[in-house]
Amino acid sequence: MKRSLSSLRRDAQKIFLQAVSAADPRKILFAHVSLRNNVLHVDKKIYPLSHFERIFVAGTGKASAAMAANLERILGSRITAGSVNVKYGHGQKLRYIHVQEAGHPLPDENGWKGAQEIVRLLSNLTERDLVIFLISGGGSALLPFPLSGITLEEKQKVTDLLLGCGAPIQEINTLRKHLSTLKGGGLARIAYPATLIALILSDVIGDPLDAIASGPTVPDPTTFEDCARILDRYELWEKVPPSVARHIREGLEGKREETLKEGNPAFEKVYNLIVGNNFLAMKAAKEKAKALCYRTLILSSLVEGEAREVAKVHVAIAREVLLSGNPIPPPACILSGGETTVTLKGKGKGGRNQEFALAAALEIAGREEIVALSAGTDGTDGPTDAAGAFADSQTIHRAKAMGLDPWIYLKENDSYSFFEKLGDLLVTGPTGTNVMDLRIMLVRKAKTGRGSAPHTLRSRR
Repeated sequence: MKRSLSSLRRDAQKIFLQAVSAADPRKILFAHVSLRNNVLHVDKKIYPLSHFERIFVAGTGKASAAMAANLERILGSRITAGSVNVKYGHGQKLRYIHVQEAGHPLPDENGWKGAQEIVRLLSNLTERDLVIFLISGGGSALLPFPLSGITLEEKQKVTDLLLGCGAPIQEINTLRKHLSTLKGGGLARIAYPATLIALILSDVIGDPLDAIASGPTVPDPTTFEDCARILDRYELWEKVPPSVARHIREGLEGKREETLKEGNPAFEKVYNLIVGNNFLAMKAAKEKAKALCYRTLILSSLVEGEAREVAKVHVAIAREVLLSGNPIPPPACILSGGETTVTLKGKGKGGRNQEFALAAALEIAGREEIVALSAGTDGTDGPTDAAGAFADSQTIHRAKAMGLDPWIYLKENDSYSFFEKLGDLLVTGPTGTNVMDLRIMLVRKAKTGRGSAPHTLRSRR
């Protein structure tokens, strides 16, 4: 079946939306949580509600409002009170649970206000209380509660510096945990001795519980030594606020308390459950691609690294599909998930998915057989209103016809402006979920011979 570039684009969007739908909290929460005969079932765990006098719901992350809405449907008026922090634009009106919209990826005063409300709600609980804590992507930035002696602005500065260096989320969260009251198991300590159930929608590669939202309900394996190594790696000791550098140095000297570790009594009554992740979304994408008659391969849900370098690798695989039919013959759909990074050197606007698409466009210019779509499952890529962007063999040709130099946009990390001018952004609005990114490469059969026309656009040296 012959596929035009426009049909390939439509197929790529259908595959992406199917992946997002599979990670919709409205579906996955009901698959894991139910109430029967006044007994709450959370996977194989059971919690007779007659054992509890009060039920509190709290949470943090871009999908926490959607998750909370489903808990309201399950528990209804049994909920005593609740409060969740979500990113601006991701909120919704709930009956029993307060929703606080706040800043992401940089924490702000609204996040601080919401975090204070959650602490107030979960303080002074008893063994007769049940807490259900909802965690999803963005949860770390949306739950700022700095340690005494460190201001919110200083934490913002640390996050901004690490983002600018292209540090992976695991490293960012290592610093966050050591500058926070709630992260690194801190929330479990506040809720103790109540029973605590954490329902987690993972946005971190490999689903490490301690890294998702900086692990507010789990032991923290990271240390002050890890923090020091990160500051060394990116040469940030002189750039972070003096209070932060002092805190880390005092931690190295044993003068500051470490985050909570395995064996701490605060975790005795905690149950952490991952209800959804990137691989769940990719499996749904694979099924949709197969239904659209593509031979489909999942590369990995664990892809990380510099976005523009990851793009080159993906295009190389797509070219191999055309050249030799390996690892699968066309028509082919190559899928990958995870979360890349962007080292900021320019002053433009964009996100890791749009930068991936721009780098991919330069690599596939003139190859009519390849379409790429990279997008964030939460519907927002970096500080933009786009989920991601499309790239195909005509992207660079159309850009040059409009007088746009793609290399300048890439150098300035200004992928959003580039794709906005071309009309190639994917804009979905907030999706209600967040399980990292999805990259889709669709490859159709070459018109003649093996492969396609020689590739003449190479990276500038």
